[in-house]
Amino acid sequence: MPLPSPDAFADALLLSGPTASGKTAVALEMADRLGAEIVSVDAITVYRGLDIGSAKPTPAEQARVRHHLIDVLWPWEAGSVAAWLERAAIACADIRARGRRILVVGGTPLYLKAMLRGLFAGPTADRDLRAQLEALPLGELQVKLAAVDPRAVDRIAAADRKRLVRALEVWELTGRPISDWQQQFDQPRPRTRPGFWLDWPRSDLHDRINRRVETMFAAGLVDECRRLVELDRPLAREVKQAAGYAEALAHLRGELTLAEAVTQTQTRTRQLAKRQITWLRHLVELQPLPVQTGDTPAALADRLLAQWQLA
Repeated sequence: MPLPSPDAFADALLLSGPTASGKTAVALEMADRLGAEIVSVDAITVYRGLDIGSAKPTPAEQARVRHHLIDVLWPWEAGSVAAWLERAAIACADIRARGRRILVVGGTPLYLKAMLRGLFAGPTADRDLRAQLEALPLGELQVKLAAVDPRAVDRIAAADRKRLVRALEVWELTGRPISDWQQQFDQPRPRTRPGFWLDWPRSDLHDRINRRVETMFAAGLVDECRRLVELDRPLAREVKQAAGYAEALAHLRGELTLAEAVTQTQTRTRQLAKRQITWLRHLVELQPLPVQTGDTPAALADRLLAQWQLA
């Protein structure tokens, strides 16, 4: 079955931005004004039980505006961009059929790009081949991929084992580089309206990130992780490696002090935000919306609606 095309999302209003940029608060204001429902573009809020460290919309916020694609996976289930894309298309069709506006909100770059430009389905995973590749050190995966698909190496983060393995798997199964299959990722598609991303001054964004991380740990992130490791199934790699969760889990194992876990999470989250911004700047379908200290979510919502001529 073919994966959904960008046409499935062409009429959706799109709001993005790096982590801690205030997307949720602005989206709630916009949804109130438009009678919209929110489709979440986030690789971690899809998980049940990952509430504090993912900055998931609170129960009150979800009661205020209906959200989709939150709490759709158990913490032991593997997530994928293809599965998210299929669920997102179903959610958008449902919202549209009920005469509501669609507001897509989130900052997971690969999900955003797949929504905007499509995703090739690729060959079905080969269990034995994948197991062989996953057993290799990261450095060897990078060397192997560089030999057959240097363009893919340039696009994949050095520590992203999952995508390195998939790229090599596609090469082994098809004899063709995954970068060739994914050429549509370089081709923007027409949209009814441009998307926007919240563009904070770097120092302000870093301050917001640092404060958010401190708040998460104070709110019980370590206890949340303790409950996760007590589940009767091992956690998915996406959960164990997520910013904040990896550090809190390391603290529970005695590998980091609490202060070290907080500091490392702050550093890692700032690095994540930097990568997100790089992706967002290269997506021509999205335009930056400059944000300054003192801008309220309501004021930003009004500016966005004026840009879309929906005020």
